[in-house]
Amino acid sequence: MTATHITNARIFDGAQPLDATTLTLEGGAVTAVGAPDAPRDAEVVDAQGGFLLPGLIDSHVHTSVDSLRQALRFGVTTELEMQGYWTPEQRTEVGDDDTLADVRSALIAMMAKGGHPSELMKDLGEHDPASGEHEGWQMPSVGTPDEARAHVQAFAAAGADYIKVMIEEGTTMGHPGLPMIDSKTIEAGVDEAHRLGLKVVAHAITLAATRQALDAGVDGLAHLFVDQRADDSVVEALRDADVFVTPCLTVSSSLMGRTAAHLADDPRVADRLSQPWLDTLRGSFNSYPQGTFQHVLDSVAALHAAGVDLLAGTDASVPVPSHGGVAHGASVHDELALLVRAGLSPRAALAAATSVPARRFGLGDRGRIAPGLRADLLLVDGDPLDAISHTLDISAIWRRGVRQS
Repeated sequence: MTATHITNARIFDGAQPLDATTLTLEGGAVTAVGAPDAPRDAEVVDAQGGFLLPGLIDSHVHTSVDSLRQALRFGVTTELEMQGYWTPEQRTEVGDDDTLADVRSALIAMMAKGGHPSELMKDLGEHDPASGEHEGWQMPSVGTPDEARAHVQAFAAAGADYIKVMIEEGTTMGHPGLPMIDSKTIEAGVDEAHRLGLKVVAHAITLAATRQALDAGVDGLAHLFVDQRADDSVVEALRDADVFVTPCLTVSSSLMGRTAAHLADDPRVADRLSQPWLDTLRGSFNSYPQGTFQHVLDSVAALHAAGVDLLAGTDASVPVPSHGGVAHGASVHDELALLVRAGLSPRAALAAATSVPARRFGLGDRGRIAPGLRADLLLVDGDPLDAISHTLDISAIWRRGVRQS
């Protein structure tokens, strides 16, 4: 593979800006930061003062091969799947295909029989990827501690990178009264995952569910609760337990009726998305219109001030307007803007989409720019540390050192 030498760049390494203005890539990895001269026969790319960032990480998706391709168009080089099945062979194919974002997966979450997300699968009908790919296949469920332990063992053996647990009563999803797993069953699954060296991420969109997740000892939250503003006690509990939070502000606002029409109308986005995805951005869940989005933003601000790790995630799934407001790739940039609106600096928001998820999910080869790490890169015009909206001013994208067309 021919080396690439990028010149005249400003570089954000995933945590802080660097003084270096050059970057060298070869063999899928960064080989030098700040080298004055290009290697022999290297392709020289003039960044013209643009900003180089690590490839972005979306820490909450439900994805497919097509969605991984779309994500990469927006500089998202890794997606973290939170519910969806991938065989080891499929995972290998994705890893080797430099036209796709890379993927890590929880595979199938621990959930109650008939519980979340079964109600969404019924709503989606033909768009349900599970029924489409596994005709006659029923989503596995757990109802006892022994079943929870067996579930974790089975999906760990199948290659799950982490374990997901659903703690969802349904009110915020427009389906109150959904079946739920009891606390002892959740705790048994969490304990088994930890015994096997796997992290556990909980779906919990209410404060009560969040407290249940905390009591069970989970490592992270795939959502932030939306039914009330965070009080000091829950902020302190999350901080003291070192639990990370992926607020998924894009989908939280969609639950409350907000669309992302502004994103669909942005020419930097529209040219990279198909019409079904543009229609999806203009839609919303609108299943919890009584919620107050400012309370969610206030909660994010309080968590950030307390030092709780925040990760950028979107909960992007399938192109259906009734489950809309989010799209693979594009909505990561919307999430960054919402994190800044909540009070994070652009620098902290960018870390939430690069170095922080890499650290919390043990992805030691990415999320930062440094010699020896993957050459997953996003080059943008303008200064996103000054105005986060510049992340959509995409000039070039590299996945393992391969520049995307």
